[in-house]
Amino acid sequence: MPCSEKRARLLLERGRAVVHKRYPFTIRLKDRVGGDTQPLRLGIDPGSKTTGLALMRESDGEQRHVLCLFELLHRGFQIKKALEQRAAFRRRRRSAHLRYRAPRFNNRTRKAGWLPPSLQHRVDTVTAWGERLRRLAPITALDQELVRFDTQRLDNPEISGVEYQQGTLLGYEVREYLLEKWGRACAYCGATETPLEVEHVEPRSRGGSNRISNLTLSCRACNQAKDTLPLADFFATDKGLKKRLKATGMSASAQLERVQRQLKQPLRDASAVNATRWALFNALKATGLPVTVGTGGRTKYNRQRLGIPKTHALDAACVGPMDALHHWQVPTLTIKATGRGSYQRTRLTRHGFPRGYLMRQKQVKGFQTGDMVKAIVPAGRKAGTHTGRVAVRKTDRFNIQTQQGAVQGISYQYCTLIQRGDGYGYHLTPSINHKGGAGQAVA
Repeated sequence: MPCSEKRARLLLERGRAVVHKRYPFTIRLKDRVGGDTQPLRLGIDPGSKTTGLALMRESDGEQRHVLCLFELLHRGFQIKKALEQRAAFRRRRRSAHLRYRAPRFNNRTRKAGWLPPSLQHRVDTVTAWGERLRRLAPITALDQELVRFDTQRLDNPEISGVEYQQGTLLGYEVREYLLEKWGRACAYCGATETPLEVEHVEPRSRGGSNRISNLTLSCRACNQAKDTLPLADFFATDKGLKKRLKATGMSASAQLERVQRQLKQPLRDASAVNATRWALFNALKATGLPVTVGTGGRTKYNRQRLGIPKTHALDAACVGPMDALHHWQVPTLTIKATGRGSYQRTRLTRHGFPRGYLMRQKQVKGFQTGDMVKAIVPAGRKAGTHTGRVAVRKTDRFNIQTQQGAVQGISYQYCTLIQRGDGYGYHLTPSINHKGGAGQAVA
């Protein structure tokens, strides 16, 4: 069962427990086997880049008590980039040496429910961490946010075309997406504490469309001042806008560039979540535990009703039906998926030609890239204590990726192994409104 930091410290000092794992910090009792435990619930808030996890226990009346918070950072973008590079290299080799061979890509088939590796990675890492936490704590139920339900399709499965576009959700999902895309602030002046209106960047009178790429959010003052002006003319001529931007320390030209850049932002994140939410739900059901699903609207309602800040981990704690959430001011363990290395021992240029070779051995002085280490440097420019993920070098001087950044050229003599590499990097993020020692250890 998760316990307080003080109790874990006393158990270790008295010799009743030993450290089982550092991330998440887990101790194993030596003087007894089994014992009384309470059923725990794991909340999951899936995201395209970051997934929130919250370990909680429940009491009477839908009262939840947060024990541990986690944020899992995915590496889907790196996987996609690596696969695209590998495909480009294969294409060049085929065109150079195998151009007379008949193509075979049309013979390949994919099983039902197939997901691209960059998306399947999100499902696999969440389920893997669910299983890992189940081995460390008595989890008996799961909560997952399914983001949204297509209520029109549920109510009328045959709905399509214009009837579907102009149904009960007309404008709702568009507005919610715009709120997320523009950070719930006016796109022009950055105002937040004011009602926001949907605004056409290119006015309809000048041929602008209702496409999502031509829509943004603005406060009433900016909406009325812009009227039918083109975007560039509005930023160049409107004195009221320049005055409001000057109060925030922004220039009109810089804000114009930001708006134009944000308009081109694709729907990649939303599509990634939509493509993986049901695959994740089916994977969680396969565990045999009861899975309760909730919507993004219910999560937002719980969070605002209880006055809880918005983070991925706290969103996971607010998924589903609940009356109250206690002890949510605990630190968050950030878990970054890094992979377990690469078999490739040759660095390549952008054109696919070799430019350098990596060392063949994996370990140097007992350390391996990916291990979590603690280095205490007594003197010099890098004096201090550095904790993080290590990258070994043949020169016996390593690089350590800390929470503040990379520290290079640390001798192996100053390094102490904390935990062997498992494909993830870890660091602890202090909680919001954290007041000294509210963390949890798993005993």
